[in-house]
Amino acid sequence: MVHFSVSVCRQARSGVARRLQLGTRGYATPASIGLKPNTSYKAVTHFDDNAPSSTLDMIHEHTSYLLNTYARPSILFTHGKGCKLYTTSPSSTSESGVQEYLDFTAGIAVNALGHGDEQIAEVMRDQQLKLSHASNVYWNEWAGELAKLLIENTRKHGGLGLKADSPVGTGAKVFFSNSGTEANEGALKFVRKYAKEANPSMAATKTAIVCFTNAFHGRSMGALSVTPNPKYQDPFAPLIPNVRVGELNRHEGLEELIDENVCGVIIEPIQGEGGLNEGHREWMIKLAKRAREVGAVLIYDEIQCGLYRTGKMWAHSDFPAEAQPDIVTMAKPLANGFPIGAIMVRDHVAEKISVGSHGTTFGGQPLATRVGAHVLSRLSEPAFLANMNETAAYLATLLDRLPKLFPTIIPEPIRGRGLMRGIPFAHPDAPAELVKRARQRGVLLLTAGKDAVRLVPSLTVTKEECDHAMGVVESCLVTMQEDGFGKQ
Repeated sequence: MVHFSVSVCRQARSGVARRLQLGTRGYATPASIGLKPNTSYKAVTHFDDNAPSSTLDMIHEHTSYLLNTYARPSILFTHGKGCKLYTTSPSSTSESGVQEYLDFTAGIAVNALGHGDEQIAEVMRDQQLKLSHASNVYWNEWAGELAKLLIENTRKHGGLGLKADSPVGTGAKVFFSNSGTEANEGALKFVRKYAKEANPSMAATKTAIVCFTNAFHGRSMGALSVTPNPKYQDPFAPLIPNVRVGELNRHEGLEELIDENVCGVIIEPIQGEGGLNEGHREWMIKLAKRAREVGAVLIYDEIQCGLYRTGKMWAHSDFPAEAQPDIVTMAKPLANGFPIGAIMVRDHVAEKISVGSHGTTFGGQPLATRVGAHVLSRLSEPAFLANMNETAAYLATLLDRLPKLFPTIIPEPIRGRGLMRGIPFAHPDAPAELVKRARQRGVLLLTAGKDAVRLVPSLTVTKEECDHAMGVVESCLVTMQEDGFGKQ
C-alpha cells in the first residue's frame, strides 16, 4: 500500500521549507504544502468497513463472547512487521490481497522494537522450551538479571537519584508485575507501607496521596483513584479515600496540597493519555523538594514516557538531584508487547518492604523477564540510541512546521519530546477527526486527552516512514480546514 509516494510525502512536508504560502484565505492549501496537482489528497484508500465478509462474521461472533469495553472500527490485524500492520481487507494498491497500515501508535507506545521482531521470537521460543513459569516460590535465572540491567542502566544513563560511582548492587531494588496498572498499584501500597514504618507516630494520619489533573495511572481501584477523570472514576465510586488532586505546573498552594499528612505523590513527567502535557522543570524541582520536606515518597510514573521514548532512558534522567524520584514505575515497552511491568524503588523505601508486603503469581516469571532483558539490552545500545535520536530530531522538524501551516487549527507549539509527541488542537472534535482521516489513508494515530493527537511510533521508525506519516497528516489537515475545523 502506498497512499502517497515517498517523493510526494517529502514534497508535502517540505513545502513550507521552500515557501510558506498560506494562500488568500490565510491557511494551507494543497499547493502551499507541495502536493502535486494530480495528487488526490482527499482520497480515502482504507475503508473502515471494507473487511471481507469472513472477517466481519468473525468480529460479530466474537462480540457475542467478549465484554465490549472498546469502541473499535471493523479492522482486524493479522500480522505486522516493523512499523507496518496488515489486515486481510482487499486493497486496490496491493496484489497480495492484504491492506497495509503505517503504525504510529506502536500498540500505545508498547512495541519499541516494532512488530514481528525475529530476535524476540527466537528468545521467546528458546525460553519457552526451557522454562516459562515456576512461581515466585523459587528463584529463576532472569528476574534478577533484568532487575540488574534496569538498575545499572539507570545508574549509567541517569535517574532515580542513583549515583554513577556508587557500588554495583546498591541504590535500588525492583519488583516485577504484569502491567503498568499493577506497577502503580504496587507503588501506592509501598508508599503507604513506608509511611507507617518510617513514621509510626503518624501511622493513622499520614495516609494522603497526591495526584494531578489530566493524569492517567490505570483502571484498577487504587490506580483509578489517582486518575482524576470523572469519565473513568464516576461509574466506580467510591474509590480509595484520602486522595488529593493538584493542578499540574501550578506553584500556588503546593505547600498546602502536600502537607505532613501526605505519604505519597504520583506524577507522570510527561502525561500520555492526558494530552502530552509536561511537568515544567522548575515546578518538578519544587514538587520534589516539598515532598521530601514532609517525608512523602515521590513516584514518577514513566510507563509511557520511560525506557528511551523521550531520547533518554527516563524522562527524568537529566533532572537535577533535587528533582529525582523515590520510585519509578514502568511497563509498556519493557518486553515489546509481552506482559510485564516493574517498580524500581530506592533503597531507603525498599528497606521498609518486607517478606509478605506484596506478591504476584505471574510477575517476574523467567519468560517475561528474559524477553525484557533482551529488549532492554537492545534499546540501550549506543548505536540504536544515536539512530533513534536522529530520527526523532528529523520528525520534530516536520511536526514543528504544522502550527505555521495550520495556525487556526493548531494554536500552540507541538508537545512532548523524542518519539512521544502531541499535536494540540483548538477545535474539540479535531483530534478524533484527524485520527479517523489518517486511518482512512493508511496511517494509525492516537488521541490524547481532550485536545491532542499523539504520535508514539516504534523506536525503530525510519525517516522515510516519518515522511510518509507527515505527508498524510498534512493532507488530512488540509481537508479538515476546508471542512471548517480551522474556524475560530
